[in-house]
Amino acid sequence: MFLRGLKAKIAVNIASLLLVAMLLIVLVTMVTVKRELIRSEIYSASILLTTIEENLLNYMVPAGTISGIIPDASITKMINDSQISTALVMRDKGERCYLGSNPKDTGDDLVGYTLTAIAAGEKKIHFFDTSWIIFWKQNPRMILSAPLIKHGATLGGVSIVLPLDRVHHTLRRSQRFLFIYIFINLIILTFVGIQRISKPYLQPLARLAKRAADYKEDEDLIFSVRKEDNELSSLSKALNRMLRRISADKEKLRSTVLSLERANLELKQAQRDIIRVEKLASVGRLSAGIAHEIGNPIGIVIGYLDLLRQSDITEEERDEYIQRTEDEIERINNIIRQLLEISRPSSSDRMAVSVHDIIQDTAEVLHVQPLMSHIELVLNLVADTDTVLADPNQLRQVFLNLIINAADAISGVEKGTGGKLEISTTLEKNGDHASPAATDHLKIMFSDNGPGIAEENMGNIFDPFFTTKDPGRGTGLGLSVSFMIVESLGGKMTGTSELGRGTTMEISLPLCEDVNN
Repeated sequence: MFLRGLKAKIAVNIASLLLVAMLLIVLVTMVTVKRELIRSEIYSASILLTTIEENLLNYMVPAGTISGIIPDASITKMINDSQISTALVMRDKGERCYLGSNPKDTGDDLVGYTLTAIAAGEKKIHFFDTSWIIFWKQNPRMILSAPLIKHGATLGGVSIVLPLDRVHHTLRRSQRFLFIYIFINLIILTFVGIQRISKPYLQPLARLAKRAADYKEDEDLIFSVRKEDNELSSLSKALNRMLRRISADKEKLRSTVLSLERANLELKQAQRDIIRVEKLASVGRLSAGIAHEIGNPIGIVIGYLDLLRQSDITEEERDEYIQRTEDEIERINNIIRQLLEISRPSSSDRMAVSVHDIIQDTAEVLHVQPLMSHIELVLNLVADTDTVLADPNQLRQVFLNLIINAADAISGVEKGTGGKLEISTTLEKNGDHASPAATDHLKIMFSDNGPGIAEENMGNIFDPFFTTKDPGRGTGLGLSVSFMIVESLGGKMTGTSELGRGTTMEISLPLCEDVNN
């Protein structure tokens, strides 16, 4: 297939070049032949015209008439027997005599050419009419004109018209012969050229292509046993060098892959070890947090129970101790409840809910609480679409935690500074809606003007039992629970803060697909 296609292309190119070259040769040859044939015709016509001229002068006298110019039929016979189609004899005083097989063929043009020769006093040649043959224009007729001069006196003039059919017939026959010659030579030379190129060049290339197609690793691609130093041998050597480099590179690559596979196995093992250590560390931190958060109120409860066993306490003290014990027990209950929220599987009771409605309901509930008395709550709910798929109770718990955390932070600021909490919503457009997984998101931001959180603490705010509140004011589980709820809904929760400027908590939740579409 390779050799057949390459042969065809080379054959077309060789044939094209040969055709152009032969046509140029034919054109030059035909022009040269035409010129020589025309020159021969002019020479023959000039001899004939001279003969006619001499015969006319033998009979022409200055005082004679035109009818007395040709007393015998020799000149007429000479004209009729020749190729002359028309002959015109003119006296100096304008008398005319037309002879030939087609008198007055050229009309007034012949008279004008004759007068031109008489005025010039020498022979003139004109080519009359034009028409196209294959490669050039032809002149169907030729006119030769000459003055009749006797003893230095111009007695008149003579013109003869000769058709050039013989020349053109000869050229056409030559053209047909040359075209046949071109066609035959084109086939022969193209075939010979292909054969001359095929054996030393095309066949080795074809073998090279076959060897390359059947190449097996660690083989040399040798296609010629000849020792001559030519382009094909250089190509073979270059290809063999390239293949050896490829083999060396493949061996290096194989070694690198094996090393990477071993490293990957070691990395996976290290990852499993790290995960196990992290799990143990998380369990340790969680256990330490539980022990700390639950141990303190249990110790307090035990202390109050010891006090209650004393008989010398008053009734008021007894009621106080009981109330404080109940408070600590409630605190323990809250910790356990929040721990259960962390470990509880995602709720299956999800439905399409309005985030704006839940925010407004939560704000109305908290607005009357003493904690929010000195805080300006601003709702900037401008998102066009706010419907998400979620458990409304879980979502309300997230918003409640964030608002209470913000209120606690603001309450620590010096009184009279004007506490402010702004809750805003915007739409976050997904850039690739051509993807089936492309979904717009609802962005919810809780921004306060509290004291802010130190940069070193921002990475731990979602960890269980981490809190920046005073001891006894928080469990450190609210943000952890909120974070896990948001992630279970397919969203993200992030926080940014600046000391002295406040904190912003941002939630991004995917919109319902039916609403988004």
